[in-house]
Amino acid sequence: MYRFARVTLPISGLAVVAALVAACGEPGQSGTGGPAPGAAGEGCAPVAGDQLVVLDDDKGLQTADNIVPAVNADVATPEVVEALNVVSAALDTPKLVELNKAVTIDRQTSAEAAQAFAEAESLATAVSAGDGGELVVGAANFPESETLAHLYRIVLETAGYDVEVRTIGNRELYEPALERGEIHIVPEYVGTLTEFLNAKVNGADPEPLASSDVQQTMTALRDLGGQVGLVFGEPSEAADQNAFAVTRAFADTYGVSTLSELGERCSGAETLLGGPPECPQRPFCQPGLEETYGLTFGPFVSLDAGGPLTKEALRRGEISVGLVFSSDGDLAAG
Repeated sequence: MYRFARVTLPISGLAVVAALVAACGEPGQSGTGGPAPGAAGEGCAPVAGDQLVVLDDDKGLQTADNIVPAVNADVATPEVVEALNVVSAALDTPKLVELNKAVTIDRQTSAEAAQAFAEAESLATAVSAGDGGELVVGAANFPESETLAHLYRIVLETAGYDVEVRTIGNRELYEPALERGEIHIVPEYVGTLTEFLNAKVNGADPEPLASSDVQQTMTALRDLGGQVGLVFGEPSEAADQNAFAVTRAFADTYGVSTLSELGERCSGAETLLGGPPECPQRPFCQPGLEETYGLTFGPFVSLDAGGPLTKEALRRGEISVGLVFSSDGDLAAG
């Protein structure tokens, strides 16, 4: 599988959006004039709007990337795993979106957002006492991972453990540290980690083991984890996947809520797809939309991977659909 990396660009970079899309049509194609539903074969012109919504991937183009606790086998006692599963049981994608909004938009720290969530969800009441001891929870260097790490810290401290949260960096750094026991627990993503370990265990370019089926992918992940000394808790309903967003105004104008409906009603040259430069070559981006949903597009608009350029281009009516991450705080309702 291929999961686009998060990128953070300065807000000043938004000024280049207009130049990037200038070749994609006249101003009347931007949707600012209130387009009628697209005629068959013409596509659906962009529609500007402030609120973004994700179209349901109803045919399972993306692999399952649900949140799952990854634990070094040496510390994976039933009490530790049970405490981590309390977090999994409390999370779903809308709640994860709100957690991310609290940090990236409302400017709380990850620790503050995690504490408020733990109190609102009464996580402490669901945690049983453990054996105690010291544990290190690792986090990747982006806010969602850090917030999840603090949620793990909170439930483990409630269970009686002395816990440190340590931000490590990317997977290439923290996963070996997890295997070595330098850190003990990391919040992970089911499909992405499955393919990371698949390549590690089975060599470069192995047959993919991750799919859109969470339990099937978890079976593969547990088998791979057993070969490298890792144990996994239960996957959460919360997922952070590649996703495709439109404005609420676009969805209402064309009557689409799923990617299948987008394919049925919006295939054609007026439909403009925006995302990272590699999207036209990546199977989980433009080729996947074309093959799985029968979509065709006008000129591709090169922007970023779920970042401010893509979201601003959607809001300004400069692209019809853009690649985002399904747990982005910008997708919070309201």
